Amino acid sequence: MRNIFLFIRRYFTFLFFLLLQGFSIYLIVHYNKYHNAVFNNTANQLTGKINEQYNKVENYFHLKKTNDSLVKANEKLLNLLKADFLLPDTLNKIVFDTVLVDSIKQYRRYDYMQAAVISNSVSSQSNYIVLGRGEAQQLKKDMGVVDINNAVAGIITEVSKDYAVVMSLLHKDSHIDGKLLKGGETGTLSWDGVEPNILSISRISKSAKVAKGDTIITSGNSTTFPKGMLIGFVTAVIPEQSSNNFIIKFRTAADFHSLQYVYVIDNRQQEAINQLLDKTKQQNK
Repeated sequence: MRNIFLFIRRYFTFLFFLLLQGFSIYLIVHYNKYHNAVFNNTANQLTGKINEQYNKVENYFHLKKTNDSLVKANEKLLNLLKADFLLPDTLNKIVFDTVLVDSIKQYRRYDYMQAAVISNSVSSQSNYIVLGRGEAQQLKKDMGVVDINNAVAGIITEVSKDYAVVMSLLHKDSHIDGKLLKGGETGTLSWDGVEPNILSISRISKSAKVAKGDTIITSGNSTTFPKGMLIGFVTAVIPEQSSNNFIIKFRTAADFHSLQYVYVIDNRQQEAINQLLDKTKQQNK
């Protein structure tokens, strides 16, 4: 307290000058319309800029909440896609007496479930993505995983109660089928471990008409991904010397360096199909 009084005593003249100056400005602004208008305009611009910066800071701290809401909204939209539904085969049907069978009723085939990425690697030969959602949240092995733009990212290989491990496309053992959108030729995707986000598709005949920029999609030959999901875009077409095929390099549509959220695809028919295949394999042994 003593230091405060000493400060006031030492700078009393200067402080009194500032007080009179402020009072003079108040009188000028308050009793002069022109100066009042100028002051209000300047004050509005200043407060507007301050509020704008404040809103930017506030919005920054609300980004996670905004992202979460967008991911959930996108999940609902993905579950309304026509590709998620399947019409029953009505070419041959059995009618029991007078029981009415609705032949145009659609059956849901695919469900989309959002999941947060808690770990992701891109620099090793065997890259995995870890999801913060597991068996307790309806995830199972062999489910397909896509990014927020519906581009293929990988397949679930291991599941615990609350977590799931995804074998990324950037994995030396990842081999899924892909198809050229234009010509329809199918091949096997693989990663050589050299450059992230650059993969190759093999077994494409040299008779195929393919060029840089062409689109590669899922073939629909497996129960993991629906047909026609985006995989990537062709960057180079290289003829193989020892065969009649091309090796096609392409850039993945999914950006593995910035994965924060993904969608897991549940094929409702997958378990029944797998059981049937397992039964067939056992019979052929």
